[in-house]
Amino acid sequence: MTGTSSELEQRPQGLEAGLSPKARLWALIRPHGLTMVLAMVSMALAGGSTAGMAYLIKPLLDDVFANKESGRLMFLTLLTMGVFSATGVFTFFQSFLMNKVGYTIVNDLRVRLFSHIQRQSLEYYDEHPSGELISRVVNDVTLIQSSVTQVVTGLVMDNCKVLGLVIVLFSHDWRLALVGLCLMPAACLPISRFGRRLRKLATVSQEIMGSLIIVLTETFQGVRVVQSYNMGEFEIGRFSAECRRNVDNLMRAVTVRSLSSSVMEIFGGVCLSAVIWYGGHSVIRGHSTQGTFFSFMTAILLLYEPLKRLSRIHNEVQQGLSAASRIFETLDSVPSVVGRPDGLRPGRAKGAIEFRDVSFSYAGGREALADICLSIAPGEVLALVGHSGGGKTSLANLVPRFYDPSRGTVLMDGVDIREMDLAALRDQVALVSQEVTLFEASVRHNIAYGRPGAGFPEIEAAARAALADGFISELAGGYEENIGERGSRLSGGQRQRLAIARAILKDAPILILDEATSALDTESEKFVQAALENLMAGRTTLVIAHRLSTVVRADRIVVLKEGRIVEEGRHGDLMGLGGEYHRLYSLQFLDSPANGGQGPRGPSAVGRASGRP
Repeated sequence: MTGTSSELEQRPQGLEAGLSPKARLWALIRPHGLTMVLAMVSMALAGGSTAGMAYLIKPLLDDVFANKESGRLMFLTLLTMGVFSATGVFTFFQSFLMNKVGYTIVNDLRVRLFSHIQRQSLEYYDEHPSGELISRVVNDVTLIQSSVTQVVTGLVMDNCKVLGLVIVLFSHDWRLALVGLCLMPAACLPISRFGRRLRKLATVSQEIMGSLIIVLTETFQGVRVVQSYNMGEFEIGRFSAECRRNVDNLMRAVTVRSLSSSVMEIFGGVCLSAVIWYGGHSVIRGHSTQGTFFSFMTAILLLYEPLKRLSRIHNEVQQGLSAASRIFETLDSVPSVVGRPDGLRPGRAKGAIEFRDVSFSYAGGREALADICLSIAPGEVLALVGHSGGGKTSLANLVPRFYDPSRGTVLMDGVDIREMDLAALRDQVALVSQEVTLFEASVRHNIAYGRPGAGFPEIEAAARAALADGFISELAGGYEENIGERGSRLSGGQRQRLAIARAILKDAPILILDEATSALDTESEKFVQAALENLMAGRTTLVIAHRLSTVVRADRIVVLKEGRIVEEGRHGDLMGLGGEYHRLYSLQFLDSPANGGQGPRGPSAVGRASGRP
């Protein structure tokens, strides 16, 4: 369910879709108007001071050196000191203020971008690799910072320098000024073409950087698989290929930038040569003084650098606009699952769940669920079984609104969950999955992740209930021990028990167990199953399992096949039917003296805990 008002709430203010990237960049700068004005004033004064340096050459040569006016020497000396000092002071202030604006904008934009991505539904993450998203948050935003600070600084200060120096040129000799500047406009056409080419290359570079980060993320996170299959050399080759592609693209960009700079050098050399020839003849013929000529030459030479920077600014603008386009494309994405701004905020749910004529399809994929009608009573343990791809996880994902159904309605305690506040809905659900997500932080932080304000006694009680207190106490730092990236310093069973402790501390009335024990050895599974009994007590529980020994004691078993419910009932009843469940169970557990007809691990504890209502 998507609501327009909610979409607008989730978009960063001032980043309206439909505007050009340039307009949206200016919208980012606008809140810093006062700082920008002070910075621009400093730039203008610094630029004017540069022109003053060139102007002082004429009286210094003509009045002091040529006419021997010693009285003017002290005045010009002090004036020169004052001009250089003013240039230094104003340059410092413009640099400080512009960088403050640039870094603040980058920080705000990076936080906004991360926040917007965090609000996306799982469908968005299905379509966008994590490396691509990381590249946009880290690399693309940095390019925008360069555009904001260097480009604005260059446009203001360098334009002020150019304006001041041009005034000096024309005040000395307007004919000579025309000679010196006549070829400059001709340089604009190739510079413009170079800029457009650089924008395309910048877009490719950002895409390659995203690919590099994807390779790094996949390889580092899957290092055990890479090493166990001896694919290290393959991954090195894959990374090297992307790096070579990146170097080739960067060299193409370097070629374009170098050509742009060379064009300015050539045009600048031609203009300077014309000034020397024409100005030299003027001095020889007595139409101009040496002071005027050298002041003019100084102004031309000082003018050359800001003009070159202005030509580079065009290239930087194009690269910044390329990055901005990718960022604003992300910010314009609308979550497929959006909570209502005025959504219901119920208290603790009783735990009744109903799927009413529910169908669901992933974006661009086949139908994963079709015409599901299912009611789950408060406190009931419902097992979802079936072949892989049958729709078990898809069905469970609809409860916390990771996805919304294509058709039909999911209700909680008789209320359409799309009418509920999204955060309030997810407060009612705890999830323990096969792939445990832990953070590089302390044990305490990981257990309290769902309730950051929980006190230590509550954290400790949750750990005891999850049978995790024993191994935690053996860690060197106890509850303050850092468990490493993704819990790498713990065993699989220990990680799973921390996830269970986290769910216990959250104390949600609805629990989803998605293959929570499938990857564990027998000893670890025994501890985890006991911890799950404590977690399941008094909660509505959806158990997703391929291994049917884990669900034989569930209150009810629902068999899914190709997205449809084909059977439901208790274990004994379904075995008596001789249908799909019986076939699945028989494939897994053939009766033999070795297992006593109970499967390789015997009956599981998952089901009703003793004393449960």
